[in-house]
Parts: sequence; C-alpha cells; structure tokens
Amino acid sequence: MHTVWETMRKRLRIAVSVVALVATVSGLAGCQGSDDASAGSGDADGELKRIILLTNGNSPFWDACRHGLQQAEKDLKLQEAGLRAVMEVNDGTPAGQINKLRQFNTQSDIAAVAVSALDADNEAVAQEMRNLQEKGVHVICVDNDVNRERLRDARSFYIGTDNVEGGHALATATRVLLKAKGVESGGYVQFVGTTGAFNARARMDGFQEAIGKEYVERDRMGTWDASTSRENVRNAIRNHADLVALVGIYSFNAPAIVDVVTQDNVRDDYVVACFDAEPIAVSQMGKGHIDVLVVQNPYDMGYQCVRALKALHEDSQETLDEMFPNREEEGGDIYDTGLKLVVPDESSPLNAEMFDEKTQFLTLPEFQAWLDKFGLKGS
Repeated sequence: MHTVWETMRKRLRIAVSVVALVATVSGLAGCQGSDDASAGSGDADGELKRIILLTNGNSPFWDACRHGLQQAEKDLKLQEAGLRAVMEVNDGTPAGQINKLRQFNTQSDIAAVAVSALDADNEAVAQEMRNLQEKGVHVICVDNDVNRERLRDARSFYIGTDNVEGGHALATATRVLLKAKGVESGGYVQFVGTTGAFNARARMDGFQEAIGKEYVERDRMGTWDASTSRENVRNAIRNHADLVALVGIYSFNAPAIVDVVTQDNVRDDYVVACFDAEPIAVSQMGKGHIDVLVVQNPYDMGYQCVRALKALHEDSQETLDEMFPNREEEGGDIYDTGLKLVVPDESSPLNAEMFDEKTQFLTLPEFQAWLDKFGLKGS
C-alpha cells in the first residue's frame, strides 16, 4: 500500500509541474510583440501607432510590396513620427477582409489603413472602410481599388497600376507575338484570382479591347487555389480546341500556365502572356516558357502608400499636393506606379515603339538588374 501511495504522489507532483511549465511558456508567448492587427491594441504611453497595408490574398507579389513598405518606414522616419508600418495578409476572401477591418475598428493604435480591395463592388467591405474613417482612421486603396462610381467615398486615394493600360499593353504584345508565329485568328482564355476584383476586370477588359476581333475570348477563369489554377488551365485547353493564347492576369497564374504547358508538352502551341513577375516566373521566362510579362511595381506601391498615409496622418498638404496635384479633378485621386513590359531577350518580335511611353520596355537581363537594385526577387 505504501508503494502505491508513493507512486500516486509522484504522478501528482509530475502533473502539477507540467501544468506550471505550460502556464509559464504560455505567459512568455503572450508577452512577445507582434505586428499582427489581431494582437492586443491599446495606446499606452510611447506606443507607436500603426499604418497597416491589408492585402487581398497571399502571393509573392506582396513580398516586393513589403520591401517598399519597410524601406519607406526607414526613409520617412516613421518611428520618430510615432508610427510603424505593417502588412496584414488576407485569406483571399471578402469575408476575411471584412473581419480584419472590423478588428481594426476595435483597436486604438491604428492611424491609417491601405486596402487592396478583393471585390470592387463589395458594399460590406466598403462600409467597414467607411466605419474606420468615421473613427478618424485614414483609409486609401492600394493595388486594387473599390468601384470608383459607387464606393469611392470609402477611401481617400488609390495607389497602384493603370490596369486598363496594362491590359492594353499585354494585348498588344500578344497580338504581335501571334502574328509573328503566323497565327491570324483563334481563341484565348484569361486566368485570374477572382473575376470580381477591380484590377482583374480592368485588365481583362483592357486586353479584350486591344487584342483585335480576330482573337476571341473563350472564358475568364478565377481561383486563388494553386492546384485549381492549374486545373483551370487544363480545362481551358481541353474545352476550347481553338486556343492560341493563355493569358495570366494575377501573379500566380504564370507559374500555373507554365506548369501545365510544359508537363503536357504543348508549350509551342500557345503564346503565354502574363501579368506580374513572381520569382519562379522570372526563372521560367529565362527558360523560354513565357513570351511576355507586363509587370507592376508593388515595391513602389508599398513605399508610396506609407508616404501617403503618413501625410494624411500629419495633414501634410505639401506631400499630398506632390502626390495628387489634381486631386479635386476627375481621376486626380489616383497615383500611378507605372508599368514595365518584359521580354526574354532582344530576339523578341516586340520593341519599345509598340507601347505607350509610360510603359518601360525591358529585356529580362535588364529587368533582373532592376530587381537587384532594390534587393528584390520578383515584382
């Protein structure tokens, strides 16, 4: 009996020790700092107010944007102004953005928010943006705007790409590449994350406007899931026998298209024309798997959104006048971060004279040199 009781006491002491250890570790974890907006808020003396960039989803596109965010934080001396810049990554759904924005509205350490609106027409997202403004939080859109006709009041400014012009540039390039292959007509499919996003619609509509009537859009296919994105490409090829071009509208579409056409040994059957330049897409172009990339400048989007939000927080009219000199006029609330059009090398049928002067024409080695200048792997 004595042995039994001793054994039970030992087991009890061990259990109590384990509970105490878990409590200690949990307490330490709870004390660690976090850049998450879901972390505890409050405005204790000396706490830095947050400038937040809320993404539409998770993509390497945002890595370059984060670099710009961080560089602006240093260059603009945010800490001295009582501020810090952080990025919040959404889950790729409007509901995720709504939940994030509602969280922000309960927290007292947020000075300003930049939102990449996942769904341009989503009234619920726009209302949460308005709620933040009513609380005194400055709100802009970056990369992806709300519907400017109906929901413009939900934000002060938009910083990002002229997406219609981007669609025009990609279509012009695709048309020239098809003609160079002797392909005078056929179908194409555009792949994207979500067909309801403002930037997606603008790019796809711009592409359709400029490609020419002899090339017909067969479908617009959207998904945020990587495996489904590849399956969309396979289904498009299977369902439309006349396809001559595969068009990627979001950054992750290029790798998905390349995976399918190389695995199925049909690369030579299509012009592969895409937006953005994920690191893997840069490598794939170098291997001859992508014909043209229209590349945005997410680095500058991150940088300029911090610049604008700091100016709004401090009511710096000088900076706002510099960024938005005609902001009282139609379209004056937009800051265009520009476009680059990238081709594999000088043997491409494309040249700078074919495109708008605002679109910078680069070969892949020139583009890689630009990436290296800012310490980037993609854009």
